[in-house]
Amino acid sequence: MMVQPITALSDNYIWVMEEGSRAVVVDPGESAKVLGYLKENELTLEAILLTHEHDDHIGGVKAVLADYPDAPVYGPKETKPLNTETVEDGDTFEVLDQTVQVFKTAGHSTEHISFLIGSALFSGDALFSGGCGRVFTGDYQAQYDALQVFNQLDEGVSVYAGHEYTLTNLRFAQSIDKENESIAEELEQVKALREREMPTLPSTIGKEKRINLFLKADSVEAFTDLRNQRDDFS
Repeated sequence: MMVQPITALSDNYIWVMEEGSRAVVVDPGESAKVLGYLKENELTLEAILLTHEHDDHIGGVKAVLADYPDAPVYGPKETKPLNTETVEDGDTFEVLDQTVQVFKTAGHSTEHISFLIGSALFSGDALFSGGCGRVFTGDYQAQYDALQVFNQLDEGVSVYAGHEYTLTNLRFAQSIDKENESIAEELEQVKALREREMPTLPSTIGKEKRINLFLKADSVEAFTDLRNQRDDFS
């Protein structure tokens, strides 16, 4: 299975999984680039996966379905108006002849989910490279619990997050942990990639355990303090 990014809006990634001429799209926040990509590469859309309800992740669904009306949509309870299949923590289903595992990874939104397909994790806004999403729900325990889900995954799992926030996340991490050589080295690599307008994703769980301070937080209180500091960082 091949995974390709489509850049969208200001800093979103829409991910396309491909197997031969078949494709699955994750979080189509806009439609035009998705439809163009599918047609240009002569791909048939097999399914759409949604991680959460925010418009920058679901805004293109209806227009994509207008061209591919038979494609099922798998999403959490909060995207239910768009779903043909509503899924929740512990569910499994099949796409591209592979099993998809569903994990609840709430906090950023109430019913946010993430998908694990083989060694590919689609984490939406629950986990970024070097960071995690803002806790719009105010439920810091839920977001902390989500991070523990990610901490339990195999270190070789690739992380396909929903946004290109890595540079700012690592600048923040370095401001907190100035002596961390892994963060310093990764920050230089990320700067070089962004100067060439190249994606910093996918990351891996193993890398995130070294550079992501949110994954390192050892209590919900420590996580909340760190998240509040990140909210004020620019």
